[in-house]
Amino acid sequence: MKNPILSFISLTILSVASVSAQQQVKTGAGQTLNLPAPDVTASKNKFAKVIGWPEGKTPVAPSGFTVTKFASGIKSPRNILVGPNGDVFVVLSNSERSKKEKEKNDATGKSQAEVAGKSANTIVLYRDADGDGVPEKATRFLGNLDQPYGMAIIGDRFYVANTDGVYTFPYKTGDTVIKAAGKKVLELPAGGYNNHWTRNLIVNADKTKLYVSVGSGSNVGENGMENEVRRAAILEFNPDGSGEQIYGSGLRNPVGMDWAPGTRTLWTAVNERDGLGDDLVPDYITSVKRGGFYGWPFAYFGPNEDPRLKGQNPQLVKNTIVPDLAVGSHTASLGLAFYTKKKFPAKYQGGAFIGQHGSWNRSSFSGYKVLFVPFKNGKPSGPAEDFLTGFIANEGTREVYGRPVGIAQTPNGALLVADDVSGVVWRIAAK
Repeated sequence: MKNPILSFISLTILSVASVSAQQQVKTGAGQTLNLPAPDVTASKNKFAKVIGWPEGKTPVAPSGFTVTKFASGIKSPRNILVGPNGDVFVVLSNSERSKKEKEKNDATGKSQAEVAGKSANTIVLYRDADGDGVPEKATRFLGNLDQPYGMAIIGDRFYVANTDGVYTFPYKTGDTVIKAAGKKVLELPAGGYNNHWTRNLIVNADKTKLYVSVGSGSNVGENGMENEVRRAAILEFNPDGSGEQIYGSGLRNPVGMDWAPGTRTLWTAVNERDGLGDDLVPDYITSVKRGGFYGWPFAYFGPNEDPRLKGQNPQLVKNTIVPDLAVGSHTASLGLAFYTKKKFPAKYQGGAFIGQHGSWNRSSFSGYKVLFVPFKNGKPSGPAEDFLTGFIANEGTREVYGRPVGIAQTPNGALLVADDVSGVVWRIAAK
């Protein structure tokens, strides 16, 4: 039976080809897509120029919310983890590897306090004990990392996913700095195509398994699929690094990960491929089936074959799972967090927030905002809508104030959004 709640969800992607060349696809959430014909000659680039936020200006949230700076003056905040006591851990990471930064700090003899928040490849801890949105303490929690992104806590261990592997460190709740050396528990293929170096990390409810996302090393396998082993996938493993399995594959660049409330279903936000035109291929969020294959690089959005790989793997094309919800083409949807608190109005409770870093390979801007998707019974129950906007200053001059990435919620029900290029973590609270 057709789900009456989902039947109204419709996202029409404007075609660069004739209507007769469109491919209609029904997503897992009942969303109807009219995908244009792929065009390998139609790719456009439009790179953003970051100008930073003027004094007193902030992103814009819906009526009934306030937006303030939780942290600022930091270098490339990309991901956020909230600890069991409410401590906020912010990963500072960009495409520069950590060696030069480490050598610079060692040569100058600067203390951890002096470089707190000013070095990428670092984790900064913020403590806002009274929950007023103004941290009383900020420390350089952990430094000299190698393009870190994902973080997780299991008991007395703090896990960090660097670009080359997952590391574990001794940790007690309330620690403000880690001085002990870490241990690599899982080796990972390092680096990747166009910022596919990020390795996110999440823990299951039982604290018995970890999941790490590994993006592809190429756009569509042009470097050879022998170089894509254990890539474009989410890997499952035990906390000691043993028992690795490929949980889901064919996911070109899965970054955001979270568990749908009330379920044991893992969801991820995926960046799709470049080079097929402005409106192919849509980025998406999807539930991840164990052992499921989602198309990359041979197919997209179900058994729609990529013309650049025509005939290379028809069986995998046939087996491609259609994702649950498209969220726009080339939006760089990186952040994903479900809202499980009660402070926001009822429509937001249980729904998903998506940090869209913004396009570069499209003739007009897409993304550069935080989307919201309502959920009910573990599935999207309505269309995506804008939640946090105002990041684009002037599209005509290619100017943007910032670019949102990772998202997390605080114990008192506020939302934190990392804005990496402007060096700010925004706090959105219900009035």
